[in-house]
Amino acid sequence: MNEKKERIQIIDALRGFAVTLMVIHHLLYNCWVFLDGPEWLFSNPVFDVLHYIFAGLFLFLSGVSSRFSRSNIKRGLIAIALSIGITIVTYLMDMAIFFGVLHLLGFSMLVFGLTRKIWDKIPMKAAPFIYVPLIVAGSLAPAYLHPGSEIVFVRGLLWVLGWSQPGFYSYDYFPLLPWLFVFLLGTWAGIYILQRKLPKWFYDFKQPFFAAIGRKSLLIYVLHQPVLYGLVMAIARLVR
Repeated sequence: MNEKKERIQIIDALRGFAVTLMVIHHLLYNCWVFLDGPEWLFSNPVFDVLHYIFAGLFLFLSGVSSRFSRSNIKRGLIAIALSIGITIVTYLMDMAIFFGVLHLLGFSMLVFGLTRKIWDKIPMKAAPFIYVPLIVAGSLAPAYLHPGSEIVFVRGLLWVLGWSQPGFYSYDYFPLLPWLFVFLLGTWAGIYILQRKLPKWFYDFKQPFFAAIGRKSLLIYVLHQPVLYGLVMAIARLVR
């Protein structure tokens, strides 16, 4: 089947919508930090909740898309390479991102690609009853469990899982727990979508604007913060 015919526009549109909200959120952050805007632009009850919703939607849809991918291992390695580049650039911008959405996405794709046979053995009807409790448990674990280790190397890696260590800070932080299981929940939904078991309207849905953004979501995510930073700093020079 032609690859373009296999694309389901609602998935691209939802991904594009999620990316658009993430870009707006980061723009508001830049306005707060570099233009002395009010803090509520970035941190307020609405965005504090929406931030995790649209990031979770992006990761869930990435899990769905993994069912359409020829090689999740290759995609994961590319995303990890790009995320390392983001870490370097943001570190030089003095707003370092050590384990943000793209880092998480790369590791999730790589983990799924390497262990796919394990997840595929879980019965379809049982999968959400496994993943959802793991999402909840993964959300609560860093707050209530405090693993320790005398090995410095091990302590230094705990923040990848969700246990941030003293002195660690990342401007964008999405650890493997609980977000890996949000991605895996998407891989479960992706099977039903791939097998066209959802209502016809799901496959016929059209929203060209956000779908176009969704198809370029990785490029937009990689480039948006340096572009926004440059734009905001240029405005700051004009007004000061």
